[in-house]
Amino acid sequence: MKKVTLPLSELGFVVITRAALAFGVGLLVSARIPAQRRRALGTALVAIGAVTTIPAVRSIARHLSD
Repeated sequence: MKKVTLPLSELGFVVITRAALAFGVGLLVSARIPAQRRRALGTALVAIGAVTTIPAVRSIARHLSD
């Protein structure tokens, strides 16, 4: 089984990027906020989450061990 040991700061980065992506998707499918504001904020959060996925995956891959 592979093991990943991440420093707390990098773990926080990975968690925040996933949360931004999930929250953005949630905003895009919700109906409680006015549509124009919801689309703008949701799209921005999805974009931030998607763009930061690459550094997050690299960070995890760098700390991967057997």
